[in-house]
Amino acid sequence: MTNKLNEISKWLKENDSEVCFITSPENVFYLSGFYSDPHERVLGLAIFQDAEPFLICPGMETNDARNAGWQYELIGYSDIEHPWELVHNAIVKRVKSISKIAIEKEHMNVERYEALTNLFPGSIFLSAEEKLRKLRMIKSKDEIATLRQACELADFAIQIGVEEISEGKSELAILAAIEYALKKKGVSQMSFSTMVLTGANAASPHGTPGPTTIKKGDLVLFDLGVIVDGYCSDITRTVAYGDISDQQYEIYNTVLKAQLAAVSMVKPGVTCSEIDLKARRTITDAGYGPYFPHRLGHGLGISIHEYPSITEKNSLPLEEGMVFTIEPGIYVPNVAGVRIEDDILVTSTGCETLTKFPKELQIIK
Repeated sequence: MTNKLNEISKWLKENDSEVCFITSPENVFYLSGFYSDPHERVLGLAIFQDAEPFLICPGMETNDARNAGWQYELIGYSDIEHPWELVHNAIVKRVKSISKIAIEKEHMNVERYEALTNLFPGSIFLSAEEKLRKLRMIKSKDEIATLRQACELADFAIQIGVEEISEGKSELAILAAIEYALKKKGVSQMSFSTMVLTGANAASPHGTPGPTTIKKGDLVLFDLGVIVDGYCSDITRTVAYGDISDQQYEIYNTVLKAQLAAVSMVKPGVTCSEIDLKARRTITDAGYGPYFPHRLGHGLGISIHEYPSITEKNSLPLEEGMVFTIEPGIYVPNVAGVRIEDDILVTSTGCETLTKFPKELQIIK
């Protein structure tokens, strides 16, 4: 079996659990190499202490699973079959007595949990989340190489967005130009819904692009990412269209100072809380503390938001191979919204910024 599957098998032995049944598309992909969005259908990967694993998926996707490299038993089912009976039969074929089952408690819904409890009455259900988070937290060389590609394309997308800025052009028009350029580059999917926000709209951290048009004196915020071979990038840049006010300059420079200060601290052994607090204090000391309402960043990989969470309460020490965002922001209603975000790789001696688009304030004339 692969190293990842062996890690789960070893963990099962340590926890006296006979089987781990993985159901989230992200973790199935991480462990099997096969990604599927099955909608309401059942997708699952069963891993055992010693027996061979199996993958169950809709029958229409079995060829895709084989093409993705899955070499073990593959169970496909039709829309008129009962997949849970197939799951039960495949498990008891490998292990006669089941007392403890590891599942993703955060992902599994009540209906599916009840299906498992009916199939394996009396079994204890163990959470697999913590083990999976720790495995995914440290990226391999191959994962880092893929993330680099995703970040290069994110930089390209920001450049396209900046070049599209002009008087009277709407947020949605710029967004469409960005995604069209990426499609021509072969990008099939964004990491999340692309954000292009101008003027007052940029002061909403999770604003929705719309028909608002750009005018002189606006700050324009871009937040976007692309998926490459299953891995996400995430970048935010804010630029000015024409001359902006002194307060807007102050806000921008404060966010930049906070972002650079946090990045400069990143190295193995430093805690998540220390880098969050470094940025937060910089913004607070400038008088904008109440206008920085979110965490400093989040882990990045197969999911756009992964473990760890970069907050002032998280004392987890950084380790080589972690990848996460650093994205301080200040959002003052009717004045300015500024966020600067990079994807950061922890190295043996410090860090590498994977997103390279310039951060110094760009003024588009």
